[in-house]
Parts: sequence; C-alpha cells; structure tokens
Amino acid sequence: MPVTIAKLQEAKKQRRPIVALTAWDYVSAELLDKAGVDLILIGDSLGMVVLGYETTLPVTLEEMLHHAKAARRGVKNALLAVDLPFMSYQESPQQAIHSAGRVLKETGARAVKLEGGYPAMAETVRRLVCAGIPVLGHVGLTPQSIHKLGLRQQGKTPDAASQVLSEAVALEDAGAFAIVLEHIPSSLAEQITQKLIIPTIGIGAGPHCDGQILVTHDLLGLSDRQPPFAKAYANLRQAIALAVEDYCTEVRQRQFPG
Repeated sequence: MPVTIAKLQEAKKQRRPIVALTAWDYVSAELLDKAGVDLILIGDSLGMVVLGYETTLPVTLEEMLHHAKAARRGVKNALLAVDLPFMSYQESPQQAIHSAGRVLKETGARAVKLEGGYPAMAETVRRLVCAGIPVLGHVGLTPQSIHKLGLRQQGKTPDAASQVLSEAVALEDAGAFAIVLEHIPSSLAEQITQKLIIPTIGIGAGPHCDGQILVTHDLLGLSDRQPPFAKAYANLRQAIALAVEDYCTEVRQRQFPG
C-alpha cells in the first residue's frame, strides 16, 4: 500500500520508526521501494555523490527534475519527496511556489523539502502549504548554508539549541508535515521530537527521532566522503572496483568471453 503523509504522521503516534533513504535514479529508487523504505528523498546530495560537485550548491532545479523523474518510475509505495536546490526558493515565496509546482507537476513526487526555519522561510512554507504543496522541513545543519555554517554540528550551545528548536516549531506551525533534523545533539533532537506533533527524521541526530535517513551512497559504502555519523552496511565501492579489475584482467588475457 502506498505510504501517505497521514501514514507517516500516524507512525509517530504509534511509535513506529520511519525509514528514509535517498535515491538518484530508477534502479536505486526501485530497490529502495521494494525493500520497504517509507520515504524516498531525491536529495540535492546527488550533486556530490552522483554529479561530482564539491558541495550541493551548484545543483540546479533542472538536474533535480531530471533525477526525480527517473526515480519516480521505480517507486510504487514509498512517499517520494524532492529537495528544492539552492536559490530555487530563497528569493521569494512566489519563486518557491513556482519551483515546487514544477517538481510536483513534472516528476509525480508528492512533496518537496527545503532548508531552514527562520521567519521568512517559515512563511514560505506556509505559502507552499496553502497552495497545496506538502513540505518536508529541514533544520540543524543545512548543507546549502555551508559557507555560513560549515559542516559542524549545530545546536551545541544553549542559544543555538533554542534557535534550532524555535525553527522546528515555526515549521510545524507553518504546516510542514515532518522535519529532518541534521547533525544536532541527541538531547536536542529528543527535545524537539517530544515537543512536535509532526514526525522528526534524524540524520546524525541520535536515536530519539521518529525516523532516520541516510544518503544511500553512504549506507552502501559507495561514497569516498563518509560523514562521521553515517554507517556503511556494505562496501560496494570495493566490490565494484574488484569486479571491474577482474573483468579488465580477463579481457586483456582473452579469458572473456570464454
């Protein structure tokens, strides 16, 4: 049965952990969907793990649309959400509505994600929700603000923690259906999770969130830039390299085809 926003929110009430991962094409999305993942995010992290950029900042809306269309064809049950990339929504609520509208119309995704919960961004979320566009929020470490925040853990001081909490509450009030909490102290993530009615989905935020998300490249051991809070459940980078080396050897020694 398809996963809906209502089912994700019911999962929080039932204390059933939400499972989320990122996808980047048809095959990855199909595999995640068949494995039973609840939420699949076409994250702008694809800029780094698929397109070879140093950060997420160069990713364009057209690139996100291209990958989301491919992934959508592989998804039957999971709720598919798509990141709005840097500078596709920050200028104004009107720009955000235009970008998010394209995502829903052109890809078949059912939600968008954007970063930040400060007052202007909360108002943008409110406008999107009023326009009928479901929004997944994102606070804590926000990679699109890398030049301002770096990649450091956020919310470590009392003032910083209060700010992250305030942003999360503002996003809930604005109508976000769930919020990603990235790279914040576990105690802060627990506090936010207990305070909010909507689900929290953690990445580097400890075990107390309502769900967890990882970049699938990190989970599979494909990334050469593994964050400290990620766990590799396989080492496909090594497995692929060894397979290709074996193929090269057999071709050069005329063992393949046999």
